[in-house]
Parts: sequence; structure tokens; C-alpha cells
Amino acid sequence: MPLEKYIDHTNLKPTATTTDIEALCKEAIEYNFYAVCVNGCHVSSAKKVLRGTHIKIAAVVGFPLGAMSFKAKVQEAVDCIENGADEIDMVINIGWLKSKDYDAVREEIEAIKKAIGDHVLKVIIETCFLSNEEKEIACRLAVEAKADYVKTSTGFGTGGATLQDVALMKRVVGDNAKIKASGGIKTREEALKYIELGVSRIGTSSGPSLIQ
Repeated sequence: MPLEKYIDHTNLKPTATTTDIEALCKEAIEYNFYAVCVNGCHVSSAKKVLRGTHIKIAAVVGFPLGAMSFKAKVQEAVDCIENGADEIDMVINIGWLKSKDYDAVREEIEAIKKAIGDHVLKVIIETCFLSNEEKEIACRLAVEAKADYVKTSTGFGTGGATLQDVALMKRVVGDNAKIKASGGIKTREEALKYIELGVSRIGTSSGPSLIQ
């Protein structure tokens, strides 16, 4: 599969304007990326530009802290889907995970997956804040909750994707979930290394330079 088909072309900046999102979508069309990844308020704008194309829209939920209420996250996911999102990238409740309230973490993921039905759910575990043991637990919870993907990072924490984290995640999820590497992937060489490790999607704001 060509590299462009792994890329979620991303702009999650708080300063992103409607014009910026339109430009992101036009680049996705030009480079034939798999998807764009945007904040929820930009889903309808992205939908207008991408209508009639094969390019998917991924919307982030509970972003970037993961700390809003259970009900708010579920409703946010539903709202994004109703506005035209094809996929949801949700941030887990990191505080609950660190409190060892694993049932609550799992139930939140399950509730969002149930609410969005057949739409793809990616679970951002924000590896930079977790011990290796916590990363493993987070991946297991995502699989138990029937998530489609586990994802490394928001890109807004203290660190992004690492090859070591992706190897750990792959070991835990096996073929039970796909993996999205996100945060700090700036070069084609880096992207290809992640793909070799088994990543199915790469979240990056540097998509055009990766292809060029």
C-alpha cells in the first residue's frame, strides 16, 4: 500500500481557521491521503470540501486531555458523527487509568463505540504520560472495549510516538486492534519505520513533505 494511504492529514491547532481546514482538505485531495483529522467544530467545513471524494474525516473527542465527563465525551462523539465524521479519535481518561479505575476507562470506550456504531474508533492512550505497565493495560482495555485502533498520542502531551511504544502496543493488541502512530512524525524515513512495525495509520501535519 502506498505511503499516502496510511496518512491522516492533521490540523488540531487551537488557532486553526476555517481557511486552514479547507487548505488541509485540499491537500488531502491533492496527495490522495486516507483521511483528514480535525477538531469537532471543523467537521462540517471539512465535509463540504471533501464531499464526493473517498477521503475520510476523523474527529477528535475529549481532546487533548481526556478529562471531561463520560456523558460529554459520548455526546461529543455522536455530534461529530452527525456532522459528517467517519472516524472518532478519543482520548482516554488518563486520570482514571492512573487511579486504577480500569472498569471506568473500559466502560467509557465501550459507550463511545456503541454510540458511533460501525464508525471507526481510535483510542488515544497518550503514551508520554504512562508507564510501560499502564500502556499495556490501556491497550488491553481498548481491545476489551472493541475499539478498532489504539493510538499513541495527541501530539499535545510531553512527547509523541516512539518506535518502542509502537512495538509494545503491537505486542499487546496483536491482530485484535490496529495501531495509529501520531505525534512528531516528520520524515518519510520515520513513517516507513512505523509501518514496518505494523502501524496501519500515521497521524501527521507533515503529510505533503512525507510524500515529496
